[in-house]
Amino acid sequence: MMSMMSMMSMMRTSRLTLALGLVAGIGVARGNAQEPRKTVADLMQVASVKTALAAAKNNEPQAIDDQIRFCEVPAASFKEGDRGTELRRTFQQLGLQNVRVDSAGNVLGDRPGAAPHPRLVIAAHLDTVFPEGTDVHVRRDGTMLYGPGIGDDCRGLGVLVATIRALKQASVQTPGSITFVADVGEEGLGDLRGVKQLFGDTMKGQIDRFVSIDSTGLSIANVGVASRRYRVTFKGPGGHSFGSFGLANPIDAMGRAIAKIAEFQVPGEPRTTFNVGRVGGGTSVNSIPFAAWMEVDLRSSDRAPLASLDANFLKAVDAAVVEENGRWGTPGMISVVKDLVGDRPAGSTPDDAPIVQTAIAVGQTLGLRLGLAEGSTDANLPMSLHIPAITIGGGGHGVDAHALTEAFDTTDSWRGTQNAVLLTIALAQK
Repeated sequence: MMSMMSMMSMMRTSRLTLALGLVAGIGVARGNAQEPRKTVADLMQVASVKTALAAAKNNEPQAIDDQIRFCEVPAASFKEGDRGTELRRTFQQLGLQNVRVDSAGNVLGDRPGAAPHPRLVIAAHLDTVFPEGTDVHVRRDGTMLYGPGIGDDCRGLGVLVATIRALKQASVQTPGSITFVADVGEEGLGDLRGVKQLFGDTMKGQIDRFVSIDSTGLSIANVGVASRRYRVTFKGPGGHSFGSFGLANPIDAMGRAIAKIAEFQVPGEPRTTFNVGRVGGGTSVNSIPFAAWMEVDLRSSDRAPLASLDANFLKAVDAAVVEENGRWGTPGMISVVKDLVGDRPAGSTPDDAPIVQTAIAVGQTLGLRLGLAEGSTDANLPMSLHIPAITIGGGGHGVDAHALTEAFDTTDSWRGTQNAVLLTIALAQK
């Protein structure tokens, strides 16, 4: 969610500088052990590749129209079916083989190469953070598009489809095979359920390389930020605000917990964060509530700081309950339930890994300035399984991701599409 990337510019710059130095010296894990830069340079001499890149640029108005079309089909997490149907129809129209929907709701379509392997998966997620009932109409104003989800991840879906279209129009042939996936459950409480199904069942043991196209901009996320998400419910007897005054209050207990969380000190490196994102509870202004709840997000790019933050969070919640009960002299009146509702694994693909070096070489060849970044995306799951994986942006410039004011600037967005097309071809080599 990418929700895409939580980037730190100094880390990005220093890591990219190191990675650029490695491009010339690290060979892609292919039969002839070619360097990524040479492999990409060789591909640029192939007529069909040139045609595909030209198509990617020329077809950008269609890619933007697709981006809008997909965005205007609601797709809250766990409610992605209608948008998935639209992607399934589009996959079929563009000639993908074996187009199907798995048990989680992921939409898959194959583009066979000369051999089944290497098997490359190119994915973009169907769901958005916005709940059912959100107005998803997209407004155009010059180069700007305005609408919830227009960047995250309708841009990814638009580029996914544009990549398929460019390969088809250019009749590109690849040694390895490609599966395109529009997956469910990337956002929020979706907890990566789409890629968990993909790697755990639907395509278990079949995937050699994985690329997620998530959100906007031009970057390469090769570090997966782990997260643990909780829904914490505070419970009590409740009562009338006047007649039952003196009872311990679940909302007060939650407030004490939130105050403790707000005072947490976390490391800046590795980047570690916390957020109380949603709260609720109560019956009326003149009622002592019988329940209150909050949803909390804890993240870190390293397992150890996350484990420490998680432990401190659980202690803070328990301490808040003790304090609220103690305030009113009512031991045990307030209880708490801490439900783990999200658990994203950490992972990383090394800067010198062939998939990262190939992505850098592609960017260099196209004259793009790509940075290495951290992110919490679909790529977390394959990274945690030690399967080569990265997430790339879809190009253009996004504004206000995860907000109702989300917007997308289409200026030169075709560059992101070209990047995805050339990277797909390069990673489908032996």
